[in-house]
Amino acid sequence: MLSSSPILVTGVAGFIGYSLTLHLLKNGFTVIGIDNLNDYYDVSLKQARLKNLNDFPQFKFYQANISDRAHMQQIWDQHPAIVQIVHLAAQAGVRYSLINPFAYIEANIMGHMVILELARHREGFQHLIYASSSSVYGGNTKLPFSVEDQCDTPVSLYAATKKADELMTQSYAHLYRIPSTGLRFFTVYGPWGRPDMAVFLFTKAIVNDRPIQVFNHGVMKRDFTYIDDIIKGIVGALNNPPSQDTSRPPHKIYNLGNNKSEKLIDFIHLIEGELGKKAILEMLPLQAGDVPESLADIAASEQDLNYSPTTPISQGIPKFIEWYKEYYKV
Repeated sequence: MLSSSPILVTGVAGFIGYSLTLHLLKNGFTVIGIDNLNDYYDVSLKQARLKNLNDFPQFKFYQANISDRAHMQQIWDQHPAIVQIVHLAAQAGVRYSLINPFAYIEANIMGHMVILELARHREGFQHLIYASSSSVYGGNTKLPFSVEDQCDTPVSLYAATKKADELMTQSYAHLYRIPSTGLRFFTVYGPWGRPDMAVFLFTKAIVNDRPIQVFNHGVMKRDFTYIDDIIKGIVGALNNPPSQDTSRPPHKIYNLGNNKSEKLIDFIHLIEGELGKKAILEMLPLQAGDVPESLADIAASEQDLNYSPTTPISQGIPKFIEWYKEYYKV
């Protein structure tokens, strides 16, 4: 079960990190948050999220780079009661990994290594939860994507770093018996979302009468997952750490998706309907690093984490548009 001790959340000013932390704080938990507030996207959005979190007295924030070993160790030593980590900090984005690959090695490989080492040396450490991605399925053609599938064909550096995180964690769970859970997120969207994600990009383009870039000429399908469902999945993971009572390493990996693959063009039409404006579509070929379809097999998550997504895009998109209009005063 969730411990009463403070929980360390990395990437706390990010979309999922913020949403999870807000949920935990509202339910009385103490959260120590870390984020480097980098400028990969609009920093003012990250600061607005933090402003909401700072309203809670049981929240403490540190601006730090997770790959900075000395600074992370200093913060860790100040909070000896932390025995649970939800590690969500990462350099996100498939396309940006084609432009700035070293940012992914620093944040996603070195940063993950630092987190593993902190957990390894904390006596009584209970559970590490970390963000993986549906991108690890890469060139796989079998659908739905199952955690039992081999993931040896990444089509982007971002995907390769997330698979590396899973392998590194497996080795630490084997060597040091660190209970660990990896969560493969499938196209998360919703209020306070990331501006580089589809729903945000499309909404902004339609509002400002700019064309939407639609890759693979619109023949794309995604397992769009609403943020509230993702948070339920993470809390389910917090409540169900892998068992130490077997000879196997205490490391489990789960899909968190909506278990429904939606046509990208239908997604766009829903946004158009909520905004009352037609999109200008610019049809383009499949972009390097992208996959044409994603779909999560969530059977293991349902069984082990009591995970049950309940928000279809017909409900999730209106909620996002409502937030977008309010936040940007449209």
